[in-house]
Amino acid sequence: MTENRPHSITVCHDEENPLLWSVLQLLKRQSSGWKIHTLAQRLAEENLIPELDACPEKDLFKRNFLLMNALYQLQQMLLPDAWLQVESMDIRLCNPNHVNGDPLAQEDRLREYYLDWGHYDTDSSEVKRLLEQFWNNYKQHIGVVDGDITRSEALQRFELQQWASKRDIRQAWRKFAFQWHPDKEGGDAETFKWYLQAWSTLKQGF
Repeated sequence: MTENRPHSITVCHDEENPLLWSVLQLLKRQSSGWKIHTLAQRLAEENLIPELDACPEKDLFKRNFLLMNALYQLQQMLLPDAWLQVESMDIRLCNPNHVNGDPLAQEDRLREYYLDWGHYDTDSSEVKRLLEQFWNNYKQHIGVVDGDITRSEALQRFELQQWASKRDIRQAWRKFAFQWHPDKEGGDAETFKWYLQAWSTLKQGF
């Protein structure tokens, strides 16, 4: 008789976490003095991170996982312009010149752990449902209204061909989102929303 086991999650280091942009906003407004629980509290106050589990202990774990995952993804994205120090009691944006060598080349077991969605403690369909809920909350938070935009139009906004892969699409979204994020110098809120609408259309096919 085969043991009935939960469905496992495919290990994925590129899954888009919508908390990325909310966390980036907070770090741009205040670059230091953050702890993991104060970041989580601020996100909850802005209704950007809902209750994730009826069990308080699991809810705390899942909130921590999603937030740490977002921080480690941002850590990679911000280089070489800035270094994001990710320590549970000391989260801060630093000058990259203060870090010796290539910091991402150094082994970091916590980074590997939190970038692996297999540790979220649920199945793959639940991860997708949760992230979709986050995206909807985030779009409402910044005032994006989903309009009639086709996949072809969305790809054109990202300067991609019709045969672009999921990785190509993710990379283009991150490139333009980071370039135009309103909290970034030279960013523009309306342009950011324009790209976010395209991303919302394209990720439905993932």
